[in-house]
Amino acid sequence: MRVLFIGFGSVAKEMARILTHSHLYPRLDFSLKAVGIFTARHGGVEDKNGIDLARVLDNFNKYGGFAADGGGLSCLTPLAAAMTLDYDVLVELSVLSIEGRGEPAASYIRAALARGKSVVSANKGPVAFVYRELKELARENAAEYLFESAVMDGAPVFNLYERCMKGAAVTGFSGILNGTTNFILSQMEIGTPFEEALRQAQDAGIAEADPSMDVDGWDPAAKAAALANVLMGADLTPLDVRREGIRHVTPASAQDALKRGFRLKLICRGWKEDGDIRTGVMVEEIPQNHVFATVSHFGSALRIEADLMHPNIIVQECPDLTDTAFGVIEDLISVESRLSLAR
Repeated sequence: MRVLFIGFGSVAKEMARILTHSHLYPRLDFSLKAVGIFTARHGGVEDKNGIDLARVLDNFNKYGGFAADGGGLSCLTPLAAAMTLDYDVLVELSVLSIEGRGEPAASYIRAALARGKSVVSANKGPVAFVYRELKELARENAAEYLFESAVMDGAPVFNLYERCMKGAAVTGFSGILNGTTNFILSQMEIGTPFEEALRQAQDAGIAEADPSMDVDGWDPAAKAAALANVLMGADLTPLDVRREGIRHVTPASAQDALKRGFRLKLICRGWKEDGDIRTGVMVEEIPQNHVFATVSHFGSALRIEADLMHPNIIVQECPDLTDTAFGVIEDLISVESRLSLAR
């Protein structure tokens, strides 16, 4: 299976590590041929005969970018690569853009789907802003658009819905879906000041140098919109989500809630109200006997409600890059299976 990568950040590098050390994972029976790797900052490489992922990874670790021995350096832009190169699947791993309303990732995905190329992505932006359009484009061109790692670091959220809830209608969801804010809130319970807790999250590689997407609630708002669009058939964007961050929370308020039998959590919700689908991201007091109260540090959880099932809860303990990378690989395995059946 020929794969084009757009984006070669932390998740893509972890994928490369897993795929080049597949002997460490006895159940992983999967291989791919990377025919192109393109980034916004470092340019790109292409080779129709296959790029040596181990060498590219080594070059990034040594030099912070591509080198001539890791594949033929390319003058194409990421969009031009998606539009012109010969590949089977686009692996889209660029960063979330709220200001750009899911662009430029959405354009990369459109370009691939319009050519009948399947897309696997960890980017929540296009799902949150233009999911309905992209899903229809995939259907029209007999391609797949998969994004298991977009919301919960590869935990089987969308696979659960697509494969195990056929015939059931999702009526609502709630969850803890941002590890940075959950860690900061957990640390403030023991008296750690906000800025110190944030620094610890950055040192752990969980929070970005600019943490505003997390602490101001934009990342979980994008996830709430994505879940509403996919699970509930909504047509929302993060701008439609009632949103608050955690900057107003103090160690004193977190400790006060704890003394009263609660924990402060930043909760994403989706629900139906008067025929419409509503979404919100708010700091809530969660009783200590609730499952969400057990989720500490970088953990996450999602509760899905449906008409024909009692609620299902997925809890993920402290996910890291391996979880996210595997979610992308699992989607690739699904696409490979479909391609094999089509041959």
